[in-house]
Amino acid sequence: MTDNALTIALSKGRIFDETLPLLAAAGIVPLEEPGSSRKLIIGTNLPNVRLVIVRASDVPTYVQYGAADFGIAGKDVLIEHGGDGLYQPLDLQIAKCRMMVAVRKGFDYAAASQPGNRLRVATKYPDIAAEHFAGKGVHVDIIKLYGSMELAPLVGLSDAIVDLVSTGGTLKANNLEAVEHIVDISSRLVVNKAALKVKHALIQPIINAFAEAVEKP
Repeated sequence: MTDNALTIALSKGRIFDETLPLLAAAGIVPLEEPGSSRKLIIGTNLPNVRLVIVRASDVPTYVQYGAADFGIAGKDVLIEHGGDGLYQPLDLQIAKCRMMVAVRKGFDYAAASQPGNRLRVATKYPDIAAEHFAGKGVHVDIIKLYGSMELAPLVGLSDAIVDLVSTGGTLKANNLEAVEHIVDISSRLVVNKAALKVKHALIQPIINAFAEAVEKP
């Protein structure tokens, strides 16, 4: 796109839904809802602004390499990505949850997680998990999974999982319990550093509108 056009990277689901009021505050309204559309590029009411719908974990990559000028990504994704080449001006205070360690009920996590011990940990967040347990002096074998994390301790694949927890309902339904808090998670605005310079007059008003919307009670 040209220097007078903007591309925003978003993912489907909760982040997209909670981003809509922020976009509206900036005068941006999607012409279609990604949940009911098969399109991966969605136009808006502004002819020079479009949305690209990508997997949540891919948002930082699209922004980093300039395929999108800015996007919205969870802190969990940004920690794993590393944040290279990204400017993160705002915590949008949306899609809030917690990164937790969880185990099956009855598992003695306090004893198993003593310094010097070794645990098998299933997660889609290997960097976050490794750093957390290294800080505790616990050796871990990280098992990378992409879904159904709760199954791993139940079938003996792992001793524990590291995953996002919102209400805890899924853990409870699968006879698991959260035993340790790692970090609070919310979604952040991420901007391509080069785009911020070249398209500053277009991007800065949107950042300002988002900031004002976030600050409103």
